[in-house]
Amino acid sequence: MKIKVLVDNNTYIDQYYYGEPAVSYYIEDNDIKLLLDVGYSDLFIRNANALGIDLENISTIVISHGHDDHTRGLKYYFEQNCKKNINIVAHPDAFKEKIVDNLKICSPILEGELKEKCNLILSRKPFKVSEHITFLGEIPQANNFESRKAIGKQIAEGTAVDDYVMDDTALVYKNEKGIYIITGCSHSGICNIIEYAKEVCKENRVLGVIGGFHLFEVNERVNKTVQYLKENNLKELYPCHCTSFAVRAEIHKVLPVREVGVGLEIVW
Repeated sequence: MKIKVLVDNNTYIDQYYYGEPAVSYYIEDNDIKLLLDVGYSDLFIRNANALGIDLENISTIVISHGHDDHTRGLKYYFEQNCKKNINIVAHPDAFKEKIVDNLKICSPILEGELKEKCNLILSRKPFKVSEHITFLGEIPQANNFESRKAIGKQIAEGTAVDDYVMDDTALVYKNEKGIYIITGCSHSGICNIIEYAKEVCKENRVLGVIGGFHLFEVNERVNKTVQYLKENNLKELYPCHCTSFAVRAEIHKVLPVREVGVGLEIVW
């Protein structure tokens, strides 16, 4: 597996790519090439070009959840690419309208229109997107410290309901050494995600995690998260995007936290 960071909040010194508060990862599993998320703008396309990555070769775009910092790039993808047979994989709630205080925070292309532009695959259940990579689907709660919180409203069958971001999911890569988890924002809880990945893959050895943890203040939840990560003895830890410096520093007290920026490459 190879992961290349196309979009992140951060960039590296003396590496001249663009950053924005969003996420997009280019992933290869043997001959299969895919994206997890597409950021907020056309930046993932510009960075891919600068990194020598040909997005014409991707077969699948996986969406971690429906917020616009992970989906708004779809607008630019379809403006610049007419590939009708592209697979887009997500939870069934990912392309519903999402609103916070009358501000839309959802994908610019919702489910009905998207079905006309691609092969849209919506699933609550896990399934393989390549030989070694699995889309996890809806994440169950496995602990008592990562309860979901509503973020605005979601329009479901014409009715606005509290949005607990049930569409939040992740990818897991498995090889003979263990599993590696790639997440977007972890609204469902990074420990819940790891536990479910272990269950789905029937593998307890966690090699690493990259992605947003959606943690901002050092509190009881963060303390229990740190303890959980320590108990799982992760080899590589790349918390980024929606993970504050204070939280990363707290994790770094017990496990080495690695820096993330546009252009980072991870190979397993």
